[in-house]
Amino acid sequence: MATLRQNRINDPKTIDVEYIEKELSGDKHVIVQFSGQTFDDKILSQLDKLCEKHDTSLGVRFYGNYSGIFDFKTILKIPHVKCLYADCLTKAVNIDTLKELKYIENLSLGVFELTETEILNSDNLKKLTELILTETKTKALNLEYLKEYKKLKTLIVGGHTKNISAVGDLSNLEFLSLNSIKKVPVDFVNKLRKLKTLKFILGGRENILEIQENQIETLEITWVRGFNDLSNIGNFKNLKNLHIENNIQLGQLQFDTEFNSLVDLKIINCKTFDKLTGLEKLPELNEMVIYQTNLDFETIINQKLSKKLDMFGFYTTKTKIDKEIKKRIIDMGYKTR
Repeated sequence: MATLRQNRINDPKTIDVEYIEKELSGDKHVIVQFSGQTFDDKILSQLDKLCEKHDTSLGVRFYGNYSGIFDFKTILKIPHVKCLYADCLTKAVNIDTLKELKYIENLSLGVFELTETEILNSDNLKKLTELILTETKTKALNLEYLKEYKKLKTLIVGGHTKNISAVGDLSNLEFLSLNSIKKVPVDFVNKLRKLKTLKFILGGRENILEIQENQIETLEITWVRGFNDLSNIGNFKNLKNLHIENNIQLGQLQFDTEFNSLVDLKIINCKTFDKLTGLEKLPELNEMVIYQTNLDFETIINQKLSKKLDMFGFYTTKTKIDKEIKKRIIDMGYKTR
């Protein structure tokens, strides 16, 4: 959940307090994680003392447990936990125990056979700043309660769409990733005035044309089935990073207005993509990677490229051609990979 470098400590037999303290002081996000019943009360007690002392940079994770059912009453042994990952779980019981965590700020919840579809209606969870909801068998998880999550800054939603429009009420949201979301309208994004990062990963939709002018700085569209139209790119005038990957029906992109902040452009594995114009409108572009598209290299280098362009990669996946292109790019004074 955090943007810090991660250090995952997996199934520890003892808690090395000194080591964890050192890692936390080095600005790392330390996650102590258990893949099954590999913990005891002593370990959890030690962890709880660390949780009481530290903020969300220390996370505790319970995952996997494939041979059994995870009992959420386990988390009563770490009442001071502020960052909890309970995900990649197939079955679980006593999920309502989450309501008893007084200090929880960050939560990743992923139980495939989830039955508690109203779990988000918990007063303590409404104080979260970060929330990840991964895919479940049920499609009935009620997102309506999210409108009361006024402190939420980061939200990742995997596959859940029931009352998803409530996301539009998250006035402080800065990061939103919609994963495996299919075709539901996303016009609620227009209400998110503080949103800086928007991601669409997997799922299916033809476009995001309902998104109007915004303050978004990072836009990522990856492996979205049927996606074929980004003609409203001009509504994303504050973009710094644009990442488009594995969208086989997207054929073109035209920068039709000045983008004075865009520094990083990546178009990867979009095999029918054959038209990219308006690069002269990207004066701050510093890095551009084009990989396995139908673009012609000449049509790119014959445009007026940013004077600040430093790293330029163009790859067809054909060894001989790529070798020649790489030499030309280097001869033009750019760095490449």
